[in-house]
Amino acid sequence: MKWDFEPGHTAAEFCVRHMMVCWVRGHLKNIQGSIEFDPQDPANASVEAVIDVPGLWSGDKDRDAHLLSGDFLDAENHPKITYRGDLVEVIGESDFVVGGDLSIRGVTQKVALEVRYLGQWPTPWWEDGVNKGPMIRAGFVATTSFNRHAFGVSWNDTFDRGGMVVGDTVGITIDVEALLRP
Repeated sequence: MKWDFEPGHTAAEFCVRHMMVCWVRGHLKNIQGSIEFDPQDPANASVEAVIDVPGLWSGDKDRDAHLLSGDFLDAENHPKITYRGDLVEVIGESDFVVGGDLSIRGVTQKVALEVRYLGQWPTPWWEDGVNKGPMIRAGFVATTSFNRHAFGVSWNDTFDRGGMVVGDTVGITIDVEALLRP
């Protein structure tokens, strides 16, 4: 079964320690992608996703500009983040680990996603104010974390008494709503 991401209801959130005291969070919305997934045979699943980096939003315009600059994501030269995974380990009835390749700033690393399948439902499908449904939708949530330095994202600053401005570990949560291809 082939599922396409519904970009209006799919998002990624990142979080990283800031100034050693709290977490800063940001969001990426324009995510295109597809999942090959049969709930009766999840071990043969695969996923491809493309995230539009310039759409990053953290709630602070100056911070967003810095995150999009060459110090961090270098959106001018690397406007897309991609993930392709097809190594699936079933670890529960609705839980999986998907291994694949994450590319950020032109650097590709192996990254595992912990994925939970949330189920599927027939739902309305609205176009131009008309319900053309039903459409079958499925939900997934995936999490991971990685060291940002592995992708060449290494800007930082230190404090006079020790400590760093930006933590090394980035946590990611991805919420996917996908539509079954007719």
